[in-house]
Amino acid sequence: MACLISKSTGVYRPRQPLESDFHRLVRQHWDEFRAVYADRYTRKIGHWRPVYDKAARHFLKCGDLKYGFARVRCPDCRHEFFVAFSCKQRCICPSCSQKRTILFGLHVSEGVCLDVPHRQFVWTVPKRLRIFFRYHRDLLRELPRLAWQTIQTVYRALLGDEATIPGGVFAIQTFGQLLHFHPHIHALVTDGAFTPSGRFLHLPVNLGHEPFLKLWENAVFSLLLGAGRIEPALVSQMRSWRHSGFSVDRSVRLRAGDRNGIQRLAEYMARSPFSLARLVKITPTGHVVYRAEKHTPQRFPIPTSEVLAPGPARNFHIFKPLDFLAQIVQHIPDKGEHLIRYYGHYSNKARGIRAKRIAETADGSPSSKHAKPNPARLDHRRWAMLIQQMYHVDPLLCPKCGGTMKIIAFIEANQGNVIRKILQHCGLWDFCEKPAPRPPPKPQTPRRKESFPLFHAALPENAGQVDPDFLEHLRYVRFSQLCGM
Repeated sequence: MACLISKSTGVYRPRQPLESDFHRLVRQHWDEFRAVYADRYTRKIGHWRPVYDKAARHFLKCGDLKYGFARVRCPDCRHEFFVAFSCKQRCICPSCSQKRTILFGLHVSEGVCLDVPHRQFVWTVPKRLRIFFRYHRDLLRELPRLAWQTIQTVYRALLGDEATIPGGVFAIQTFGQLLHFHPHIHALVTDGAFTPSGRFLHLPVNLGHEPFLKLWENAVFSLLLGAGRIEPALVSQMRSWRHSGFSVDRSVRLRAGDRNGIQRLAEYMARSPFSLARLVKITPTGHVVYRAEKHTPQRFPIPTSEVLAPGPARNFHIFKPLDFLAQIVQHIPDKGEHLIRYYGHYSNKARGIRAKRIAETADGSPSSKHAKPNPARLDHRRWAMLIQQMYHVDPLLCPKCGGTMKIIAFIEANQGNVIRKILQHCGLWDFCEKPAPRPPPKPQTPRRKESFPLFHAALPENAGQVDPDFLEHLRYVRFSQLCGM
């Protein structure tokens, strides 16, 4: 019985997480990190949260056949292989985070957003105030609501109708390019609002960010004053600055019906805090060389005052192993803490009411040209579809006869004796106990300059209006595909 899929080109092979550098880093240094956390990191990133240990413990089991798997078999030639269960942890497991990102992008593009123009909003807060959101995550959870209130206020004032309702999908992000704590809000918002009858009203095309910025600044100050975290004197001082540190950006616009653009932007909003593709190297001593998302070197940290000197210009950072773990765990949300919010016309309640109305319509046609029924649990949620989305390979295509393979059984973690017998019979038990040694690194060939113009194939048509960070993200996605990363 074949237990590992063929290595033929274009054929899916189950991942081997125990062989990854990041898995080895967590495996070797987690106990030490937990032991020294109170003395070394409490003042820097806050008290130890139970979710840290739970997330790491489950991550170390992710993709390990010893903790359960699915059996996939070809009914024609009887070839089969095993697919280990995933951990489903947020912000620590790159594989599960990528799965969640793809599902979110498909859900937003197919089941949430309607065929109207949209804009990406990004709200940020000054560095002076970020410390309060690091140590008090209850304040962090309030930021999407404040951002949504600025949208409602400005939209209704411009449209002159208090009954209009825009729609928005909001995401909390807490990380910067080099994993530092940088709380900000990304949102995908309709470029207009809906009337109670379902008619869509467009906003003026020359609308800037200024109306949103002042409301956002006032809302954040009010939040922190109400929570007793700052004093009115600090507010007066920051208002006197030339640049307060608050910002609102709405430069990215997606035309009506741009489903691919919506999906890309939604995936960008829900992406993991860190990427294995940007983890350049982990040295034998555990030091991590991590590259920024932007290839162009930038000064880090950026000074917040003219009297302060900026950091050196670079596009990477070298972390000690425990420091790297500390930078990652600070972005892990608590159990039940939602990082995605749906508001207005895109809220769960509003979408449920529209879906019910459509289902009750005699002919099944929507009552509004913008209305669209929520799709049922589509097949894209299946494991095979996700693999196809990520790697463009059908994992259920039999590498021997070309037939369609099927999942025939699930072996749960509580069936330890059964798992051991099956893996020992297939010669995989020792492999799970001790990861196979890594092969020597392949020599790197110089990148051809003529390949770089292909980056433009991944950019949207309105690239001149797009947020530079989002453009850099798209370029890197395209570059990874070209290089087979």
